[in-house]
Amino acid sequence: MSIERDREPIDTTLDMRDDASGRDPDQHSPTLRRYHKLLWSKPLPGGALFDLDDRTPGSYLHHKSDLGEFSLSSDSAIHTFTRWSRMATIMAQIPREDIEAFRREAYTIGGMIVFPANKVDGKPTINGARGMNRRISDRIDLTLECIRRHYAGETSPLGEVLDRYSGFFDLFDDFAGYVDFFLLQDLLTEDRNAVKFLMEFDDFTTPAVPSDLDSYLAYRDRTMEFLTARNRRIAELYG
Repeated sequence: MSIERDREPIDTTLDMRDDASGRDPDQHSPTLRRYHKLLWSKPLPGGALFDLDDRTPGSYLHHKSDLGEFSLSSDSAIHTFTRWSRMATIMAQIPREDIEAFRREAYTIGGMIVFPANKVDGKPTINGARGMNRRISDRIDLTLECIRRHYAGETSPLGEVLDRYSGFFDLFDDFAGYVDFFLLQDLLTEDRNAVKFLMEFDDFTTPAVPSDLDSYLAYRDRTMEFLTARNRRIAELYG
């Protein structure tokens, strides 16, 4: 059932590139910004309202209250790897229409998330760090495992950058609160105790990027399953 039917419905089939004028939708799609504002302006696990505004100069989305001040940016959570030069041999074996279908799904609202945008001490943001770290390679499942370890007080490849934004993660009380707030439940195992990885995983020692056609297709299919499930959750609440 949808909530607050007077609010704008969210189209979970919309490709966020459609109104970005050929540019990065994370920065240039007004629809994506509006959807983020609708989705994440809601009560936190502790009950306080996390109200976001899109009018603060120099900020994509902004919150300021007794909870603190937070500037957020959009991040494409799903990496399709379709344009990596090292993946060219694999991509050549996949029909062009299948490649574009994956990209279209990755650019729906189910493939988007927000992270803090402000740099701390001039160091990379979460968005930047997860893209630059080869053990993460922009994968949302590996990022979520790092966030799980952050809440558990464990080390991870993103441990340093997540610690810099501990105030943001404190808003959600614990890992379960973070997952539920951002509708990431379908990246967890059924018992909700572990991340459901999109590729073989062994404590960040296994490659983060598919190495052959079979591993890529398995990664793509699992990622598409997650996107479909998350979009379904969003549609049930805001469709």
